[in-house]
Amino acid sequence: MKQFRFSDLNRLSGAVMDAAMIEPVALTKHGKEKLVIINAELYRRLVGKTQAYTIENAPDDIHAGLMKGIDAILDAKDDV
Repeated sequence: MKQFRFSDLNRLSGAVMDAAMIEPVALTKHGKEKLVIINAELYRRLVGKTQAYTIENAPDDIHAGLMKGIDAILDAKDDV
């Protein structure tokens, strides 16, 4: 992962953005990573994979899929 200092942003903004289109880029302050810039496609994939619900707040389609899966497991168990 490439790293740039916060102070580099004004001088090298084009290079920072170009690098972030290829791979995540760390922005550092006093030698410590403070932010990571990622491209939009990677962000959308990460957000989609981290979405979590409870039974109570799951959208109807998610809830229906979960219940269908549970029913299939229970039906398979009854067949054994």
